[in-house]
Amino acid sequence: MKETETLFWGHEEVVRPEWIDYNGHFNAGYYMVCFDEALEPLMEHIGLGPEHREKHSVTIFSAENHITYIREVREGTNLSVSTQLLGVDRKRIHALQTMWNSDENFVAATCEVMGLHVSEKTRRVSEMHEDVYSRLKRMLLEHCELPTPPQVGHQMSVPSR
Repeated sequence: MKETETLFWGHEEVVRPEWIDYNGHFNAGYYMVCFDEALEPLMEHIGLGPEHREKHSVTIFSAENHITYIREVREGTNLSVSTQLLGVDRKRIHALQTMWNSDENFVAATCEVMGLHVSEKTRRVSEMHEDVYSRLKRMLLEHCELPTPPQVGHQMSVPSR
C-alpha cells in the first residue's frame, strides 16, 4: 500500500540507458546509486543538508545497506523513492527506502539503510545537533504509525532441508 501522506518523498528518477545490463534490465549496482541519490533530499529535509554539513564539519556515512529486488525494472521506467524512518538516536538513522515503479504503481526494490552521523574532523561517529535530532524524532513518531515492511531485518539464507 502506498502511504503517500506520511512517507518522505524526495526523489524521482528515470531508468537511464547506461544503467541497463546484459539482461536488458536495471543493473543491480545502479539501484544503489538511485537509492543513494534519494538520500540527499532527505538530509536537506531534516536539516543535514550541505550548508549544515559544511558549517559544522559533519556528514552521514552509510554503515550498512540491504537491497531487496522485488520486481524487474527496465529502461525508461519512471521511479520514485520514498523513505520510512525505522529508528533514530543521536548518532544513527535507520530507514527503509522504497523504490516505486511510478508508471505501474508497484514496489520495485527496497533498501534498508543504517546511516551514521560522523565528525569530518575526527572521522568518528558523533552526536547530531539538537535541531536535527528533534526533526528526526518528530518524523519518526509519524512513521512509527506505519506498518513495518517485510523487508526490514530480513536475513538472507539458504533454507535447510
